[in-house]
Amino acid sequence: MLGRALLPCLESDHEVVGVDLQDFDICQETAVEKALRDLRPDFVFHLAAYTDVDGCEANPQTAQEVNARGTRNVARSCAEIGAVLLYVSTDYVFDGSRERPWREDDVPNPLSVYGLSKLRGEQHVQSLLARHFIVRSSWLYGPHGKNFVATILRIARERDELRVVDDQRGSPTYTQHLALKLAQMLRIHNYGIYHVTGAGNCSWFEFAQAILQLGGYDRVRVVPISTLESARLARRPANSVLDNLRLIESNLGALPHWMEGLAQYLKEGQRWSEFVLSAPDPGKKPFQLGVTGL
Repeated sequence: MLGRALLPCLESDHEVVGVDLQDFDICQETAVEKALRDLRPDFVFHLAAYTDVDGCEANPQTAQEVNARGTRNVARSCAEIGAVLLYVSTDYVFDGSRERPWREDDVPNPLSVYGLSKLRGEQHVQSLLARHFIVRSSWLYGPHGKNFVATILRIARERDELRVVDDQRGSPTYTQHLALKLAQMLRIHNYGIYHVTGAGNCSWFEFAQAILQLGGYDRVRVVPISTLESARLARRPANSVLDNLRLIESNLGALPHWMEGLAQYLKEGQRWSEFVLSAPDPGKKPFQLGVTGL
């Protein structure tokens, strides 16, 4: 989802090679080494990850293999060829215990296997490469991938009531906006950790309300529920709002507000088959929705 948004942002000014799992598996160290030696990139965007939060909780070994050791493999190969690495991480490295937004220098304390595996990926990048960016983002949505917005609209066609978590807050981030900012980071050399999210924040419940209103489904009822009621396998932070301080200090500018991103996504989505909406069936039972991570 993010990779397909990023490539067009880079191709006008750079020679770009996009690779995916069919090209090589980041869990296979020798395959990563060979690919990067052959390609000799100056800059690597590392977007590959296992992002199913509950899936990671049920399969911790796979989570560590992909998100931690896979990232180590990429970082080692970047160090070998002298490439700069940008690693996309997550708001779930924090435990959500603070009331204020999380700053880049706050100490992480993940609650889930997913968050821990992404944090270990960060640590590998920091220990192996001097020239690196770690970009923590959150609540991604956009075309070409499974996301909360598309799920809400799909379920709204089938149900007249949704039950959505209202005690977790974060910043929804449109992949097109994030991709543009990642491309701009090629111009700076102030390496380190950056928080890059849509401006503003909301709960998942508030996000669902906005999606239905802007998507033409305002007659579908949304019922707020607690995280406990959602009965998800992995723990989620109550507050994962990120302060984008370093982004502003670097003169790159903040991302647009998440509502602006949502409106743009829905407007552009009129062309996509997953957004061919129909009226909900009022006879359907309520649907309870949990949430994933980045």
